[in-house]
Amino acid sequence: MAAALLMLGACSQQQKKSGSVEFVNDEAGKKVDVLIDGKYFTSYIYPDDMEKQVLWPIMTASGKDITRGYPRAPRPFERVDHPHHVGLWFNFGNVNGLDFWNNSFAIKPEAKDRYGSVEFRKIVREDPAKGELVTLADWTDNKGNVLMEEEATYAFGGDSVLRTIARTTKLTAKQPVTFTENKEGLFALRMDRAFEEPADKPQKFLDSEGNVTEVPILNNDGVNGVYRNAEGVTGGDVWGKKSPWVALRAVKDGEPITVVILDNPANPGYPAWSHARGYGLFSANNLGGRAVNPETEELKITLKPGETLTFKHKVVIGGDLTDAQINQFAADFR
Repeated sequence: MAAALLMLGACSQQQKKSGSVEFVNDEAGKKVDVLIDGKYFTSYIYPDDMEKQVLWPIMTASGKDITRGYPRAPRPFERVDHPHHVGLWFNFGNVNGLDFWNNSFAIKPEAKDRYGSVEFRKIVREDPAKGELVTLADWTDNKGNVLMEEEATYAFGGDSVLRTIARTTKLTAKQPVTFTENKEGLFALRMDRAFEEPADKPQKFLDSEGNVTEVPILNNDGVNGVYRNAEGVTGGDVWGKKSPWVALRAVKDGEPITVVILDNPANPGYPAWSHARGYGLFSANNLGGRAVNPETEELKITLKPGETLTFKHKVVIGGDLTDAQINQFAADFR
């Protein structure tokens, strides 16, 4: 009886009428806002002062922000680490020896040759009927030489309780390209402070005046994030484990919120290694290999010019999602 009720609850959440998607293109502001049933969801942003394009901020169906504000719009008492962690993004730490993951305004000019950038080219298509936004970008070195073309298709969805983002990333080599196993990847979120694990060591945070301060005794009020994966591993132990999905649950302003990253069975390296940290980084890394687990086989992917590599990932944002509900989302993500 309990199992039947559980499945009924799972079906009822997933069978709610899908909301209408609207795109508001702001070329001057270098962004495209995404609305579900007229309610703000997220923005695809491509500002000139960032080394990649991201979705930021990202809201729940009830309007709560799940993403960190820093460095775009810092909030009091946020961590000020990893300025390259913004919203939801896709990139990698070793492509032809270049680090695309860690590049940001914080890298000194004399070190930029070791980093790559994802350069925005254009919005290819907006299809509200399908909830799809298609974008084109180039993965380049610091001299502007193009390694790969990226076509990203975002499929947005939602209803009164759920929000979803599916991203299909098609990479086409413009020169010989090699992906070498690296822990810095691949499909990632930087979460709001509520989703962090309570901290017990001194860290640098913004104070109420917006100044960076090292805090020896941390205020963990409202900080209650807990990871879990499909195999039942919880907390920080999910890091480095392969799993078809990882969920992060927290209560923010009295509302239980669960954020799930789903890997797709067609992806190279499936199921992805989790690159999820207690300080708020939440990532699925299909190309981690021995950089994540020394006991696994070597992972290296080489593309000739014109060859392609495709990844599919999905984010589900809901309330107190159960394992049964998440397993159904995973089964449907094909």
